[in-house]
Amino acid sequence: MAVAVKPFKFGVQSRGVGPRDAWLASLRRIEALGYSSVSWADHFLSGLDPLASLAAAAIATERLRLTSFVLDNDFRHPVVVAMAAGTIDMLSGGRLELGIGAGWMKPEYTRSGIPFDPPGVRIARLEESLQLLTLLFTGEPVTFQGAFYQVDGLVLPPVPVQRPRPPFVIGGGSRKILTLAGKYADIVGITNRALPDGAKDLEDLTAEAMERKVGWVRDGAGARFPDIELNMICGRVVVTDDREAAAAQLAGQLPLSVEQILDAPAILIGSVDEIVATLKARRERFGVSNIVIVEPMMEAFAPVVAQLAGR
Repeated sequence: MAVAVKPFKFGVQSRGVGPRDAWLASLRRIEALGYSSVSWADHFLSGLDPLASLAAAAIATERLRLTSFVLDNDFRHPVVVAMAAGTIDMLSGGRLELGIGAGWMKPEYTRSGIPFDPPGVRIARLEESLQLLTLLFTGEPVTFQGAFYQVDGLVLPPVPVQRPRPPFVIGGGSRKILTLAGKYADIVGITNRALPDGAKDLEDLTAEAMERKVGWVRDGAGARFPDIELNMICGRVVVTDDREAAAAQLAGQLPLSVEQILDAPAILIGSVDEIVATLKARRERFGVSNIVIVEPMMEAFAPVVAQLAGR
């Protein structure tokens, strides 16, 4: 499958919860190490509020792209999201990347009393939200009558700096959500799919699964596919001189063989040079050029960033 090859970008997903000075110092360190973005997830059971974090980071940083990775569409009305997004894009001078998804972690819904609707309903609601957000970002009066959201003559004052809107980041692992992402997103985050109980399917991490998912994005995108950035969050990164031993240790934690682990797109194991070669090969195979790692690995991974960022 031919894919468009784009320059590498590297981001860090923040996991820090304070105190304030350490949190700010981490942001500045991410910027100094050459990463291009910092992101926050949207979970009640861990981490900080993503919108508040993005607003603070807009003031604390100068260059980093600021990404919600990703907001749960069911946690906020799109009018609230549009108001916050316009404000953050203004505060940051046009650095927001607005990530939004259909939600997947059932325990958060259950504990917070939010209904966990079937996937088809959540995805349909997300699509309607994306349509409404696009209209709200114009700065013109919006009247919208959808199945889930209704707006009557609303004009939001904080028009985003980026026109016509901040980039949409949409992530997921199923055919339905990735086809939707291909239709609407500027950046598509490809993950392992969610199971019916809301957990992540660890068997869905293989290279073969990744190839299928890129195909689903392509199906949704049509002619605009070459313009889309493909993103992968690599939650497991091991910088080591013994790839086989590290993979064998990880095989005891995942339902994958050593060979599958070494080939899995969301797992990076090896020396700096081996990881560099792996990322280049995976970009050629899958088209993934936008790589996010988690904050605890940002120092060890920085030499990879130094070799590949922008290339």
